[in-house]
Amino acid sequence: MLSPLKSTHHHAESPATEAEACIQVDDLQFTIRRSARRQTMQITVERTGELILNAPPKVGIDQLREFVSEKRFWIYTKLAEKDRLQRQVPRKEFVGGEGFLYLGRSHRLKLVDDQDAPLKLVNGRFALRHDAQAGAREHFIRWYSERARVWLSGRVADYQSRMEVAPAGVKVQDLGYRWGSCGKGDWLYFHWKTILLPARIAEYVVVHEIAHLHEPHHTPAFWLRVERAMPDYAQRMAWLAEHGIDVEGI
Repeated sequence: MLSPLKSTHHHAESPATEAEACIQVDDLQFTIRRSARRQTMQITVERTGELILNAPPKVGIDQLREFVSEKRFWIYTKLAEKDRLQRQVPRKEFVGGEGFLYLGRSHRLKLVDDQDAPLKLVNGRFALRHDAQAGAREHFIRWYSERARVWLSGRVADYQSRMEVAPAGVKVQDLGYRWGSCGKGDWLYFHWKTILLPARIAEYVVVHEIAHLHEPHHTPAFWLRVERAMPDYAQRMAWLAEHGIDVEGI
């Protein structure tokens, strides 16, 4: 359900002119709709994906930009949800030659007769034993989850001192449509599919969740912490919103 966000601050600055029908903030373009009946700013995402910024008549363009910047994560999330509904990512068939992602790189699947584990990554190819093919999806999830736990724990260790936190630890599981979450007792939870993303994007997910140990909500203070640890986070976040769905068809 689309729940428009409202601003609690609406001080007038230099008002935008009628010619400013659109504004661009990073890679997001908004159509501005002003109304004398409106007292707060509000963003809506149309079915077409068009972004509408509703505002009172006298709110200045700088304040509009600031409001959009604060709501970027919500906007990217809504756009990704619409993309997911409109696109059906084909599920894997686990047949020879099929490609499977690992840290952003695709590796072909090879069916083998004999090896000491049901699934291995050998010489740049996934090798799946014939007798394990019926349970291939479970074997892949187990393999990805084990690698994700090690890799993500390493990235958390890299960032926790500079971000001044001490997480209780890392847990990897199926989080549905979420890449990560910050749980009770300062545990960090990550979806096992995070390990399918390119390393620099998975690293953004790590920094995002670590920042939540300080700030539970997506406030300006939260984004400032993310930016301090990862100055190019906005580009990584945009990539995740646009391409994250591509790893869903396991």
